[in-house]
Amino acid sequence: MASEQQIEAVAFDLGGVLLDFDPRHVYRQLFADPADMEEFLASVCTGDWHRAHDLGVDITQSCAELAAAHPEHRDMIMVWAERGEEMVAGQFDDTVELLSELKASGMPCYALSNMEPDAFAVRRTRFPFMQWFDGHVISGLEGVAKPDRRIFEILLNRHGLRPQATAFVDDQPRNVDAARELGIVGLHFSSAAQLRRDLQALGVV
Repeated sequence: MASEQQIEAVAFDLGGVLLDFDPRHVYRQLFADPADMEEFLASVCTGDWHRAHDLGVDITQSCAELAAAHPEHRDMIMVWAERGEEMVAGQFDDTVELLSELKASGMPCYALSNMEPDAFAVRRTRFPFMQWFDGHVISGLEGVAKPDRRIFEILLNRHGLRPQATAFVDDQPRNVDAARELGIVGLHFSSAAQLRRDLQALGVV
């Protein structure tokens, strides 16, 4: 049963929703022991460290500085700068198909993602669907990252979107919660099938 709520635009996170991003895609090739890989990602190339890249910090310089602090891991650290695109295994075809259906129906669609500026430029060329969006807000270009409310406000203000008429799809619950605090219709992504059901409930597909 469709909701009475009228959705006028849908904004998508990229990594984890449309793109299969995971540093493990490359590091599995380099670590013989998965436990060693997990320890490295938990204690050296951590999520908190990578967050600076999403805010626009130069990744090569960042890797060099981290390598100076952990010389025993230098080669593994530099992989982040030298083989970053191998961390994206490809696109999630079923979610891309759903995006295609939304675009074909005339629904305005936007990208709202935490991503490094250089990586975004490469992926816009690498993945054709990245050209389908009516606009994009990328953390590394804006200097602010999810779940900071300011990045959602940039999306709304730049494109003239009403929060209550905008659906936002993200695989990270904290980002969905941040969107909801602004009145945006936040949808937690777990699969394309679930997203389709959520959008159908909103009367969008």
